[in-house]
Amino acid sequence: MHLAFLTHEPFYPPSGGGSAEAIYLAQELVRRGHTVHLFCPAFSDVDKVGKLFGGEPAPDPSREGVASAPRPVPAQRGTWSGTSAGPFSSSGGVGPSGGLRCHLFTAWQMGRYTSLRNFKYLAYPIFLERLVERASRQERFDLVFSQHAISAVAAGRLKRRLRVPVVMNFLDYLTGFMETWPRWLAPRPLVKTLERFELSMPNRYQADGVMTVSDTLADYFSNAGYPRERIRPIYYGYDAKLFRPAESVAGSVESPLVVMHGSFDHHHLGAIAAIAVACVSEKRPKTRFKFVGNQTPALEKFCRRVRAAVPGARIECTGFVPYTEIARHLTDATVGIVPYEESTGAHCAFVAKTVEYLGLGLPVVTTPLNSARRYFANEPAVRFSEFNGESFGRQILAWFDEPAERRRNLGLAASQRVRAELDWSAISKKGVDFVEQIQQQQGRA
Repeated sequence: MHLAFLTHEPFYPPSGGGSAEAIYLAQELVRRGHTVHLFCPAFSDVDKVGKLFGGEPAPDPSREGVASAPRPVPAQRGTWSGTSAGPFSSSGGVGPSGGLRCHLFTAWQMGRYTSLRNFKYLAYPIFLERLVERASRQERFDLVFSQHAISAVAAGRLKRRLRVPVVMNFLDYLTGFMETWPRWLAPRPLVKTLERFELSMPNRYQADGVMTVSDTLADYFSNAGYPRERIRPIYYGYDAKLFRPAESVAGSVESPLVVMHGSFDHHHLGAIAAIAVACVSEKRPKTRFKFVGNQTPALEKFCRRVRAAVPGARIECTGFVPYTEIARHLTDATVGIVPYEESTGAHCAFVAKTVEYLGLGLPVVTTPLNSARRYFANEPAVRFSEFNGESFGRQILAWFDEPAERRRNLGLAASQRVRAELDWSAISKKGVDFVEQIQQQQGRA
């Protein structure tokens, strides 16, 4: 199968969150003998990708430095291509004819921390569609596959032009997160319009299959009229080679450590997080809080708010940390936190933080996101607060009161579970099985 793989994020190195999945899906496709034509923004590590997919010795993506900050991108034109002639460094083998070809978008820089990001995201599908259409004059594609809602717009429009099956992979309900944005930035009537448009895309463009990050998001698409039997929740994975339990019991009884990592947007660090950290700091003044990731405006505002309430709060902000080094900042923690504000987007998310904390064997406190409550309902290492900071703070303190050995045992059991169910090898196989199923069904039709 020759597959056009569309994404709005630079392919390599992944920047964490949803971007990490693309590499593992592409690897599994190539391992099975498919040719992947990758359409994405230009990125700076093209040579490493060439080695990774071209059979030359190359580092495993799980061991490479994974950026979460913008990096200079060389001026690359046209396409880079590479075919698989030998084993992956990470998978141990490839199919007889699979390979990867990169078609790079170079009009402007894309990424999580690029300037004017939202405006660039809105314009990108137009240019992405043209890039794929030009390539299709030289190469016939058997299927178009999109990562995220932004690329799904281009994929849907291409279905009509190229007359090939389309599979859309929704790693979140993107516009649903805008419910927590300031009203001046995201007026509510506009947000509702964008939410309806996002949910309408599979029907609007007659997608042949839809993959979702959670059962909750699958329900939203089904309720919008898309056939439930053509939706496959695959959840969101993690790299079990990176996020492994520590050898010994973590956390100090006298000075417990609470950790959170990620991109620190509006919905990550709102009133719930600020009130919870202030409450815990008042009751347990020696508690340390570590925030691992870029110091965004949302993080800076959060720190100011907490320190205004509790001047002695012990908050550490690491700044940018390569993704492969994040685990070592977390392993000595007592608990990991996911204090998301409530929104439709948050309820539909399958939060990577939760999975990675459990992979490390850390107990978790999270707000009661619908997708998490459904998947981790019977997981004793995950405790759910209400959607308020006081309740969240009480749950953190409750973990402090648990004997360290009990926390350790619960964490190890949870780590074994997510390793079996949510390692990227399991997620990518489930996703590619579905893509192959759709392509075969359309081929027979």
